[in-house]
Amino acid sequence: MTIYDIAKEAGVAASTVSRVINNKPGIKAETRKKVQDLLKKYNYTPDAAARGLVMQSTKLVGILIVDIRVTHHINSAFLIEKELTARGYCCITMSTGPEDEKKAMYIRILEQRRVEGVILMGSMFMTDKVKESIQNHLPKVPVVMVNGYLDLPNVSGIIVDEDHGIEQCVDLLFRKNKRKIAFALDSVSPSNYKKQEGYCCGMRKNKAPKEDLWLYELEESSVKGGYDITQKIIREHPDVEGIIYSIDLVAVGGIRAAYDMGYSVPDRLGMIGVDNSIYGEICMPKLTSLDNRLQALSESAASILREGLEGKIQNKKMMLFSEVIEREST
Repeated sequence: MTIYDIAKEAGVAASTVSRVINNKPGIKAETRKKVQDLLKKYNYTPDAAARGLVMQSTKLVGILIVDIRVTHHINSAFLIEKELTARGYCCITMSTGPEDEKKAMYIRILEQRRVEGVILMGSMFMTDKVKESIQNHLPKVPVVMVNGYLDLPNVSGIIVDEDHGIEQCVDLLFRKNKRKIAFALDSVSPSNYKKQEGYCCGMRKNKAPKEDLWLYELEESSVKGGYDITQKIIREHPDVEGIIYSIDLVAVGGIRAAYDMGYSVPDRLGMIGVDNSIYGEICMPKLTSLDNRLQALSESAASILREGLEGKIQNKKMMLFSEVIEREST
């Protein structure tokens, strides 16, 4: 059903139907009602792209995620999209992969789609290639980076103090008399570098010898990845007393691995994740986790982008503070 079909059945010009759709004045009440009834009858929805060409507005927002399987990022994107959709915007969510060339390619795609705003999910967009691509292709479009920052006039960033948060996790384990602590990271990213710094700082603060700083990098960010890395940690350091994981999902696999290898949690081995996600709530025992403020992060990102979409493009940097949520695994 097209605008011309509606016009033909109503016995009016297509321009009249268009004026009714766009709530323009100058239409008789009887004619307006007749057209509105037909629009409702046929569940007619205007072509957003066509309207964008006329109105010089697409109402499109691009959301880029490096890996759409990362629960924390996709949950944040969902909350942001929900907020923006309620205000009449349509969000395009795309998974770029970790390669800088692909990230730059997706930024060019957003330019071609004529997006009016962009959300970048995660610190892995903090690269020179991404910065250059935004400068070349989206220099006047408001961009908000979640848990990261780029020094550009149209880019704002919201950062969580995960380094200090991980340091608090180390402190908690030491208070539980667990001094032999390993740290398992799921990927190489600026965010995880900060977490690593927090771990090392916490261990040094608690007088751990340098040889007791056990850093491990996961092969995959999954339950299996957590299971495999935990088995490796226990085999290489059977005296381990605590493990911190960079995301909750991985920690769930770690709890199972510890159980299979005869290490009770938390009596023999304390475990902490990051994200304060649903995974920590449903596993047994329930997982102690660093809450990196998903709700506040998402609300702030949507609010800053909304200001940009309303014409207040700015270069803003915001810090949120994380908190350790203690449960049964410590």
